[in-house]
Amino acid sequence: MATNLKGRSLLTLADLSAGEIQHLLELAIQLKGLKRAGVQQHNLRGKNIALIFLKPSLRTRLSFVVAASDEGAHLEIFPADDIRFGVKESVKDIARVFGRMFDGIAFRGFEHETLEAMARHAGIPVWNCLCDEYHPTQVLADFMTVQENFGRLKDVRIAYVGDGRNNMANTLGIGALAMGVDLRIVSPPALQPDRTRLDGLAHGRAGLTGRVTVTEHLEEGLRGCEVVYTDVWVSMGEEAKLAERIGLLKPYKVTADVMRMTGRADSIFLHCLPGFHDDSTDFARRHPDICEVSDDVFEGAQSRVFDQAENRMHTAKALMVATV
Repeated sequence: MATNLKGRSLLTLADLSAGEIQHLLELAIQLKGLKRAGVQQHNLRGKNIALIFLKPSLRTRLSFVVAASDEGAHLEIFPADDIRFGVKESVKDIARVFGRMFDGIAFRGFEHETLEAMARHAGIPVWNCLCDEYHPTQVLADFMTVQENFGRLKDVRIAYVGDGRNNMANTLGIGALAMGVDLRIVSPPALQPDRTRLDGLAHGRAGLTGRVTVTEHLEEGLRGCEVVYTDVWVSMGEEAKLAERIGLLKPYKVTADVMRMTGRADSIFLHCLPGFHDDSTDFARRHPDICEVSDDVFEGAQSRVFDQAENRMHTAKALMVATV
């Protein structure tokens, strides 16, 4: 049966079935091949796309700008100062104005409830490009990268090492359950996901074939894994927790020794970026223990972080083409 996502929003990966996620990944791979071959299709000619960015981003902005340009759409970026939700205009009213003038909205913000209100009232597709709870556009690119390297997602073992309570861990969990992935969240006890919340990832979703397990032990979590994934230890707005997070997560830094715990020569390293891996940033020079991955892993042969970053653009393009 053909997959039709026209008019659909993407607020979390739970909005999509396994077949629909796979459709987006295969479309992204197809569009990537066409771009590499120099073929321009302009599937979005005459369409207008809005990027509402309440939080700044490098990869998300670049991805949607290039993807929209490649497909012939006009894209306009609205920073936080231009969209003051609830200050003098409600989310509902703002959403309806955007819906009358644009064909899709890429939204990067804070509360998930704001995204839900935008999607409910805009009447056009709204894509979650990060909120406090979820980051589905990132995980589409992650899964595309895994599929390119291993030819499949089903039964691939991914160890997510670090803060197990953040939006990346949440979204990887949702995607893993849908796509048959064996996800291990490897975190210290204080940063492990709430069991009730973890169980809630599967609530009301039929046909789930993956699994999510949680452990504090690196060797247990990494054994046999094709993929080792990490993220920064302190997210935007959490700078006051810096010393606490370093104390908790320093033993979970991804080093060459940690990569060897997979017991595989073909395992790859992923990171959603930005990442601290050396002293080339002011922040890392001020806080030398903040690096969540060693430079030799980040720059090494197992690293796929820049393939993964590029795939943000291809999956953004697939998402827009499929839903607009």
